[in-house]
Amino acid sequence: MSKWLLPESLADVLPAEARRIEELRRRLLDLYRSYGFELVAPPLVEYLDSLLSGTGQDLNLRTCKLVDQLSGRTLGVRADITPQVSRIDAHLLNREGVTRLCYCGTVLHARPAGLLSGRELLQIGAEIFGHAGFEADIQIIELALHSVRLAGVQSPRLDLNHPGVLRAILQAYPATQPHEEVLVDLLNAKDTPGLKALVEHDSTIPAQALNALLELTRLYGDPADVISRARKVLPALPGIDQALNDLDTLISALPGHHFTIDLADAGSYGYHSSVVFSVYAQGWHDALVRGGRYDGVGQAFGRARPATGFSLDLRKLCSGLPPAKPVSAIRAPWGTEPGLVAMLAALRESGEIVVQLLPGQPPHLDEFNVDRELVLENGSWNVRAIW
Repeated sequence: MSKWLLPESLADVLPAEARRIEELRRRLLDLYRSYGFELVAPPLVEYLDSLLSGTGQDLNLRTCKLVDQLSGRTLGVRADITPQVSRIDAHLLNREGVTRLCYCGTVLHARPAGLLSGRELLQIGAEIFGHAGFEADIQIIELALHSVRLAGVQSPRLDLNHPGVLRAILQAYPATQPHEEVLVDLLNAKDTPGLKALVEHDSTIPAQALNALLELTRLYGDPADVISRARKVLPALPGIDQALNDLDTLISALPGHHFTIDLADAGSYGYHSSVVFSVYAQGWHDALVRGGRYDGVGQAFGRARPATGFSLDLRKLCSGLPPAKPVSAIRAPWGTEPGLVAMLAALRESGEIVVQLLPGQPPHLDEFNVDRELVLENGSWNVRAIW
């Protein structure tokens, strides 16, 4: 095997793309700061029991494990930063009232999440702790949309779900509960033959439960239509009624946005507690942003708190944008003459990119659009356009 080969689903990021990712990272963190979010930076590796507290089985399967040479305990390389931020809010900051936190860092997945997904992500996100009202959800959704628009994404679409619908069905029909994980997978795939086969295999699951689950696979599309049909075809359960009311309230509070609802999208069932959202856009095969409310996760760290937030992968976001354009730069000759050195320093201080060519270096630079040069004219250094 060639030594330069990387493990499967891992890749180098080359100069133009790395520059764009870094510039977008700075702009997004500045955006979150303007909303009052404070930046935190959790460690890349933690003890596994802390890293997975309150997160469910899915994150455990995505987490790479290793043994700590100092303590002998099992460590995990984080696959998601959100639980770490919940730990910081609940255990370290321990504030009363509302706390807004943002973050950006690398995460590693043991396996890629999809056929076109990578295993190393640059995750950025924002979380609001301490407010149970839908106002926090509105601010988080608006900030998520602002984030993708700032990157240049056109016409983002919001897709909503509420795990309370499925939770109410499973609680109403206890025979379904041993099959919870399988049912979630089948619903995500809208696998109606699989749902029917499962019920045929377990005769204790009543027909009413199967009918309700099959209806979920058909409840997607326009919000008004989906909510109206859901009230008619799903069981009359308080949990379902509350979940549909939550969705209705949130959509009404965010006029002017393009919404869809998919009540079979149960991917975050074991983690989220209320409205879940994803942001999609043309040009990306999967959701750009995922978020929602996850009240109570901080209980594992000693203090349950209302919480809502979102995250996105900067690498994925940038991969669907038009190719990064070279940036404008000035080329300058090599030299240590005081006037030249002073001019170089002044130009760089003003924000210009100035590349001082080393002896024998060709004037062409792949990463930069060199449209000006620094030349000595009549005893002074001046910037001149290159025609």
